[in-house]
Amino acid sequence: MYHRKKEKKKKLAIIFISIIGIFLLLFVSFTSSRNYTVVESILKDVAMVLNKIIMYPFTALNKEKGNDLSESYMIQKNVNASLEKEIEELKDTLKLNQTLTEYNTVNATVLSRNKSYWFNTITIDKGKKDGIEVDMAVITKNGLVGKISKVSYTSSEVKLITSDDINYKVSVGISTENGDTYAILNGYDKKTGLLMVTGVDKTTAIKENDVVTTSGLGGKEPRGIYVGVVKKQENDKYNLSKTVYLKTGQDFNSIHYLTVLKEKKNED
Repeated sequence: MYHRKKEKKKKLAIIFISIIGIFLLLFVSFTSSRNYTVVESILKDVAMVLNKIIMYPFTALNKEKGNDLSESYMIQKNVNASLEKEIEELKDTLKLNQTLTEYNTVNATVLSRNKSYWFNTITIDKGKKDGIEVDMAVITKNGLVGKISKVSYTSSEVKLITSDDINYKVSVGISTENGDTYAILNGYDKKTGLLMVTGVDKTTAIKENDVVTTSGLGGKEPRGIYVGVVKKQENDKYNLSKTVYLKTGQDFNSIHYLTVLKEKKNED
């Protein structure tokens, strides 16, 4: 009996250490900017399953905790409000698909989001098995939110347009009275909640509320996806170009459902 208990404890210890090891490997590999290797892709999928298994007992425990009626009421009220918001968001996603008749689309649900990199990346529940590829545009009814940066078999990582990654740039067009002017979406001001567009010719006449969309130049982002409207602008310190600040219609603190734009549909 003693030996059996000892063996059982030993097996549990090995399993626990293995899980910790997997998560450490995932942390190191997934925080890098390169794409997943085959091994990392498999580990990513395994980690998503393990995460659900590990968190289940804690979720169940929280449900069983004794709360007084007032606390239970407030918790239920908040949960209901959150569910209603998610339902509306899902409805908007489904409506969006009806307007995107030109493209093949994939609806996705947000699986996880790292609090330390809240405005950088999110993980969705669609991957290679759904035809997802790196650099595909990711949108909501409010416009562009990012693009696919990494793909595993069952999930993908989305690099948000609010990311502080200096290597992440999106070509955009600003619609002015004199036609479109092209620039680069490159940065996000967390204090003001405004996106930054750089490399704009200082002589270009830009007005508040001018619309900014994707240009379709380079990458897999289609032309014409709404990004935001101009709120303010300022010359750079060398007075050679100016930076334009955009207000987006998307609340980047609360994203639950997304749509990935795949290739254009065949017209024949």
